[in-house]
Amino acid sequence: MIVGIPQEIKNNESRVGMTPGGVFELTKNNHTVYVQSGAGLGSGFSNEDYQQAGAAILDTIAQVYAMSDMIVKVKEPIAEEYNLIKEGQILFTYFHFASSEALTKAMIKQKAICIAYETVEDEEGTLPLLTPMSEVAGRMAIQQGAKYLEKPVKGRGVLLGGVPGVAPGKVLVLGAGVVGVQAAKMAAGLGAHVTILDVNMKRLRYVNDVMPPHVTTEFSNEFNIRKHIKTHDLIIGGVLLKGAKAPNLITRDMLKEMKPGTVIVDVAVDQGGCVETTKPTTHEDPIYIIDDVVHYSVANMPGAVPYTSTMALTNVTLPYTLKLANLGWEAACKKDASLQKGLNIVAGKVVYNEILEAFGWEDVLA
Repeated sequence: MIVGIPQEIKNNESRVGMTPGGVFELTKNNHTVYVQSGAGLGSGFSNEDYQQAGAAILDTIAQVYAMSDMIVKVKEPIAEEYNLIKEGQILFTYFHFASSEALTKAMIKQKAICIAYETVEDEEGTLPLLTPMSEVAGRMAIQQGAKYLEKPVKGRGVLLGGVPGVAPGKVLVLGAGVVGVQAAKMAAGLGAHVTILDVNMKRLRYVNDVMPPHVTTEFSNEFNIRKHIKTHDLIIGGVLLKGAKAPNLITRDMLKEMKPGTVIVDVAVDQGGCVETTKPTTHEDPIYIIDDVVHYSVANMPGAVPYTSTMALTNVTLPYTLKLANLGWEAACKKDASLQKGLNIVAGKVVYNEILEAFGWEDVLA
């Protein structure tokens, strides 16, 4: 199979779809790999690194799309890429279709085979290709939250760890999944007081077992959320519904109950956000303020640490990429139930129910 690695062109996205090590494994299996010139520079990989791994370098993104059977990316295609996608071409990347009707319609129109990293699901019900980026985003959420709590950027002026004689900051984490646990771990490590909410008691028991005593757990409901937002300095949105739009757990009216300078980091922004006032931002312009509450909702948080993120992503995507290249998408998905769950759109048909539900569609399911 001919595999293409284009340069990511989304704002401030420095990750790349595959490391030179991943390319080496593909070429070792007799596949051809085309890498767009400069695609890996943001992650610390040169054209020469890819050539030594067996890839051929192409000058333009149009050439990569035109010459490849399968495109391996990080982020969803943006408008400039739509018309480059060929009918029947495999796209293996993060899509998050439920949060973008325009993207969904574009991929239906192009009749591509869209396999979404974020819906590949293993036997335990976990999302192995989303996990490493959720780990990065969860840890980064505390770094960014701590920074934007500083007064010069309109935060409350709170040091999360406090100092002797001064109470530490308070962090509220919505969701005890991968993002939430990683965020809680980082916040606890800084010495902050952490409250983590979830509706899944099994997850709360797990958190209670593995976290230090200054991380407390509570059942998630509107009453408890409204209670805690009044006293917490940093709120992390880490809610995920597989392949579907995130629920709004914090509504616009709740902002007025928060202390001025409270910071919200909504990691669920890729799925529409779990805060009603969330809108996607970029690393170039990451925050905005509503009712004196600082919102940080960068849609590609791990893109700020591209070396770590690209390495972590290739670690988990490569086995699936090899299956797709070795067997073709149909045989690979029949053989691997996890990969089959990654199928979102096939040749103009939506084949993932949560996307249909997100837009209220009924007649597109293949």
